[in-house]
Amino acid sequence: MAIAQAIYVAAFGHGAAAQIPDFVRRVLTTPEGWWLIIVGCGVGFLFALVALCISVVSFPLMLDRHAGAGDAMLTSLRAVALNPIPMATWGLIVAALLLAGSLPFFFGLAVVLPLLGHATWHLHRKVVAPDPNQPPIPPRPPGERRPAADFPANLFPWKSKGGT
Repeated sequence: MAIAQAIYVAAFGHGAAAQIPDFVRRVLTTPEGWWLIIVGCGVGFLFALVALCISVVSFPLMLDRHAGAGDAMLTSLRAVALNPIPMATWGLIVAALLLAGSLPFFFGLAVVLPLLGHATWHLHRKVVAPDPNQPPIPPRPPGERRPAADFPANLFPWKSKGGT
């Protein structure tokens, strides 16, 4: 927000637009407005590029290997440095799918986001070599089976089954 404000102040000064139509006219019809659009899109692209580089494999890596955030971000940066063209292509695919999912009143995101999450997991598995020294995850202890018919009551396991 601070950078967006700085770009706006650099383009138009500290004076605020009187109303929204005045703001739209100033942005779309003046040289300062076009400068604001170009610089704003450029800075937004840089923010998106940084976000892609530090997160492209970091979230799945933290889930898969229980890595710390710093190690996961460094691994993500290394993966981008070693595979710049495929990662740039992946960034364009993500941007296009998010745009397509946002168009029908954001309802398409219900399909796009799980699809991107699944694809990101597979990207992580292809790009990051498996850890040969990873300890096995111990199995969960067997728990009491709870039928689905008791669903609301299952949310409160401390309640007794006798209805009290």
